[in-house]
Amino acid sequence: MSLPGEKRTLDKIKPLEKLAGITASLRARKRKVVQCHGVFDLLHIGHIRHFEQAKRLGDVLVVTVTPDKYVNKGPHHPAFTHDLRAEAIAALDCVDYVAVNNWPTAVETIKLLKPDIYAKGSDYKDAEKDHTGKIVEEEAAVKAVGGRIAFTGDIMFSSSSLINRYLPVFPESVRKYLSDFSRRYPVDDILQYLKKAQSLKVLVVGETIIDEYLYCDVIGKSSKEPILAAKYQSTEKFAGGALAVANHLANFCNEVGILTMLGSQNSQEDFVRQKLARNIKPMFFRKAGSPTIVKRRFIEGYLLQKLFEVYDINDDEINPEQDRELCAMLEAAVPDYDIVIVTDYGHSMMTRKAIETLCRKAAFLAVNTQANAANRGYNTVSRYPRADYICLARHEITLEERNRQGDLRQMILNLSKKLACGQIMITCSKDGNIGYREPDGFVEVPAFVERVVDRMGAGDAVLSLTSLCTAQQAPLEVVGFIGNVVGAQAVSTLGHQKSIERDTLFKFIDSLLK
Repeated sequence: MSLPGEKRTLDKIKPLEKLAGITASLRARKRKVVQCHGVFDLLHIGHIRHFEQAKRLGDVLVVTVTPDKYVNKGPHHPAFTHDLRAEAIAALDCVDYVAVNNWPTAVETIKLLKPDIYAKGSDYKDAEKDHTGKIVEEEAAVKAVGGRIAFTGDIMFSSSSLINRYLPVFPESVRKYLSDFSRRYPVDDILQYLKKAQSLKVLVVGETIIDEYLYCDVIGKSSKEPILAAKYQSTEKFAGGALAVANHLANFCNEVGILTMLGSQNSQEDFVRQKLARNIKPMFFRKAGSPTIVKRRFIEGYLLQKLFEVYDINDDEINPEQDRELCAMLEAAVPDYDIVIVTDYGHSMMTRKAIETLCRKAAFLAVNTQANAANRGYNTVSRYPRADYICLARHEITLEERNRQGDLRQMILNLSKKLACGQIMITCSKDGNIGYREPDGFVEVPAFVERVVDRMGAGDAVLSLTSLCTAQQAPLEVVGFIGNVVGAQAVSTLGHQKSIERDTLFKFIDSLLK
């Protein structure tokens, strides 16, 4: 049995396509349509007054809601699903219709609904304060359909701030850290380093790796042999290795180059070119007698748990002639870039002579040497006699120091002295990261992870964005903070399905610090 008013509330919620027909009919009857758009997570008095003022600007108020999959304010948002957010808004008398959007932004929705007035809160009045730049696109869209933008002005609250305060997902120690950090570093001060990175020219050097996920349904143990049997479901291929690093950077820098190793056999060049962002300039070194590296991971399809992996690889050393070819390519390319980021996966591309060339030629050299199943114990960062910035996982520095249980800070000091490197960051998974810079000393930043989907590639994402900030001499704690925000975004994505996006990162940072 329905409660009084319940049916009327739910009747206000319409599919977007049907709402477009309704607004067209309203305009034909000379009724002025006003549209509001947003996430509206944790509906509060500021939202209500915004809607009431918007309604007074016209005859009919429609509200469109950002769907859950496009809410990019951090891993703990939205607190409420889009269905619940739409129902809460529809319960307000001043709202006539509600729809859940089909797209990440309001631009397409404005073009579909063609409102006479598009109403936003006063916090959007200064377009320069909108880090994403979407308000400019939305204003252009509403003008294109013959409408105008209007700004309401009344009491303002932040849903993100209220959620952080009253519905926290982080432990008290992390909440206290974020509160203290936000007092020392305003959001605009943090974002300036990511914005200024746009003008930096960055070169990525390292092996191409195709990460292939084979999803399957585990059906049990084989009846005759002690092996696990699984039923194949599907396959997904990702651009990994140095390609993933370049794609992260391409969202923040106008000019990105990549000098990477493909195989002369089964090079998969078409796939590689297709997966690289448009502003990336590829330079391919082809290893003779080798395939492009493919790492196949067999994944239990329901829980997304990795079962085992198979490498398609030839990690023999490259021959002297090809070594000279690679060094010539580096000699020609490196001087054209402000930053060189080396992602050394230990699969034979980074020879002694290639490393010497990089150390001699790079204006700013950032390095990660990865420890993986194919190179564990052999691919350590001391192979690089010079680096301006080193970013490693904790297990990678313990391998370098041959000290599994030693004091981490002392190991960092040892490494800094050994390689004369004054900027080092060590990622420590759930424990966040620890950074060191001469003469500032150490800074520790906690992790901001709510849920881990897949850890693959998280270190590459951290290396990418922290290198941009370190090259600009951003405060060490800001570098660590950005690194952990990027890491939190990376582990919430399966494989390399998505690169770190500029707008998403900006909104995440803004949300965390409210």
